[in-house]
Amino acid sequence: MLLDSRTSRLLTALLLAGAALVAEQVQRPAGPAMAQAVWPAGAGPAASLQRVAQGTIPMPAGTAAAHASSLLPMPLQDPSALTVFWFSGERESGPLVQIAASQWNRVTQSWSPPRFVVNRHAMGDQIGFGLRRLGNPVAWRDGQGRIHLFVVATGWGGWAASRVLHLRQSSTSQTLQDLDFEPVGVLPLSWLWNTSYLVRNAPLPLADGGMVLPVHFELGIKYPAALRFDARGNFAGMVRISPRPYALQPTLLNQGPSQWLALMRDERHDGKVLAAQTSDGGRHWQDLPDLALDNPDASVGGVALGAGQLLLAHNSSPGSRARLDLSRSTDGRQWALLQTLESGKNEDEYSYPAMAWADGSLWISYTVDRQRLAWQRFAPQPAAPAAPVRGTP
Repeated sequence: MLLDSRTSRLLTALLLAGAALVAEQVQRPAGPAMAQAVWPAGAGPAASLQRVAQGTIPMPAGTAAAHASSLLPMPLQDPSALTVFWFSGERESGPLVQIAASQWNRVTQSWSPPRFVVNRHAMGDQIGFGLRRLGNPVAWRDGQGRIHLFVVATGWGGWAASRVLHLRQSSTSQTLQDLDFEPVGVLPLSWLWNTSYLVRNAPLPLADGGMVLPVHFELGIKYPAALRFDARGNFAGMVRISPRPYALQPTLLNQGPSQWLALMRDERHDGKVLAAQTSDGGRHWQDLPDLALDNPDASVGGVALGAGQLLLAHNSSPGSRARLDLSRSTDGRQWALLQTLESGKNEDEYSYPAMAWADGSLWISYTVDRQRLAWQRFAPQPAAPAAPVRGTP
């Protein structure tokens, strides 16, 4: 008996998921040697953070959707302090979605008019096969100062069939009007046609000029992994972060040169922020107990400003993304609310936070209702001086 098209598609999906599960259990080559991470340049201890500016990032004309921002600090000699990348178009996963960018001008203290920097048709022509949709971009600067973009892209199927497209700056200038990219290729991550890996959060910078890029696998099961790149942007290996089949979108926080923390989205109902840790520079990871932070199946974003200076932006309302909080920790286990970034009605959405340190400030960008991007800037406040000790008369 012939199968109808719906049944055939379901069986195909199940077979692919089964193949992925088997293939992903195959022993991978050993990861690269132990790495040492570094904290953001110029960051340091702060007793508190004070919001000094906030607003929305300008959208390309005629676009109704925006999502998944990525913040890239720029060199001190650059006219811009930050470049922000995101995907924008008529709707998420729509055929008109492109990767947009804007830059924060140090002189005018404002965001530049946005510009599309990656087009799926042009990029598909360059890599030799069609791209059906573009998604999350993640930006990084290599040891030579070139900007790299890692972009979720699909040629068929939904997001679970995504590949990670690696792009590298091809223009000589990094000003927004000149910025252009060329494809390096699709990252060789999966035995299943390199599909079902996605990026979301910022890389962890390394002392040798390389980085560790957090990703997750999504077909059939979900699990996080860490990709190692050298200072020139060459892929050097992959290590799975956790065996849990419901953990995704890891963000990496540096607790020390070789001790890092991975905090992750929890796909389960009534989930918590998930955690794992490495003490040997990412060669091996161990699961930690779930944090006492609610996670409504939502992406988190974190950054470490120094030893004992861990910050996390996260949705904290069970079953809703209507509240976005900023929390702090000294050890990665116990977290305290620093302040609420946004709080709305249950149907509102403030999600997918990105964080970066630039020009002596903490910057946070995030999605608002999948329609626009908002940002906030925080300045560190020093601890109040201790009162003088009075002698006994």
